[in-house]
Amino acid sequence: MAAPKPITRLISHVILDLDGTLLNTDCVVSQVLKPFLVKNGKKWDSKKAHKLVGKTPYEAAAVVLEDYGLPYSTEEFLSVLTPMFNEQWCNIKALPGANRLIKHLKSNGVPAALASNSPRSNIEAKISCHQGWKESFSAIVGGDEVEKGKPSPDIFLEAAKRMNTDPPNCVVIEDSLPGVMAGKSAGMHVIAVPSVPKRTAEFSSADEVINSLLDVKPEKWGLPPFNDWVDDTLPIEPWFIGGPVIKGFGLGSKVLGIPTANLPAENFSDILSEHTSGVYFGWAGLSTRGIYKMVMSIGWNPYFDNTEKTIEPWLIHDFGEDFYGEELRLAIVGYIRPEANFPSLESLIERIHEDARIAEKALDLPLYAKYKDSPYLRNSLEEENSANGNQSVIDSK
Repeated sequence: MAAPKPITRLISHVILDLDGTLLNTDCVVSQVLKPFLVKNGKKWDSKKAHKLVGKTPYEAAAVVLEDYGLPYSTEEFLSVLTPMFNEQWCNIKALPGANRLIKHLKSNGVPAALASNSPRSNIEAKISCHQGWKESFSAIVGGDEVEKGKPSPDIFLEAAKRMNTDPPNCVVIEDSLPGVMAGKSAGMHVIAVPSVPKRTAEFSSADEVINSLLDVKPEKWGLPPFNDWVDDTLPIEPWFIGGPVIKGFGLGSKVLGIPTANLPAENFSDILSEHTSGVYFGWAGLSTRGIYKMVMSIGWNPYFDNTEKTIEPWLIHDFGEDFYGEELRLAIVGYIRPEANFPSLESLIERIHEDARIAEKALDLPLYAKYKDSPYLRNSLEEENSANGNQSVIDSK
């Protein structure tokens, strides 16, 4: 991610975009459009989804109609789809780091505004499903409350006006290129958190480009820092996944000398959309062996320029043999760093081993160690032992 450009004055106010920045709206968009397109003899193409990012509802509708050749006017299309979207607003999950950032700004008295191309009524409906969000914002501005939506600066200028501050005092956090353009046109500082993968280079006009909201460093902008990092790790709300171990690209063991236990990414498309790429850690349970410390990458492996987002856990233990096909369950409990590219294979390997050292040490802390006894991990082992008539003690590493 790009380093922030030097700032000439301290920031006092924050303006946040909503869809794609705080909320994983893209997931709901695909859930609504897929069956609608099927009914019209079309098939959803996820590769076209980036065209909708940062658009007003009217603009996005026009893009869909053109891309799929649908026989509707924009008004007709919106009249059919709008009620379907309205039913889904409360199913949209907060993106990683969103709740943390909003609570941090509120608790430290930093004025924050919400500025989205969505109509004000849609914004209100979406944030009503997330406890504490509405009262955390000093101002909320919808796309229907200004003359022009993003990339026009109108929406951000109106947000600054409602907070009684000047544009240079504000930093905008945005996921879309139109949003970044709007923020810069408004004379504000902009942090880009691109929601479309592998397009970071397009956001060069932003003052800083980061991987996710987990990577926001408020102190870079003269704002109060987070104080929740512990020994180079960030505690997160635990999440759990599992499945049979499959063969990957062969890069882990053959190229890096680090045998990863790959999971079938196609089984976790929704989970992958909810969790940002980066390096995480936690506990891994193998159904026939035990529970082990692990460090895990999620993403596209920039050094190898993968085309698919993958989940690659490294169990920190010398097994001496493969365990393809075995049931692997993961409890992900902390975050270490964003996904990054490296100038050489050697520097990549060195960083992976450093990640493992950080994870191994952190998992001894009570904060993380308690998840080793997670029922999700233990039940798999107990079921295997029961099936084999084996009452042996479950091994923990």
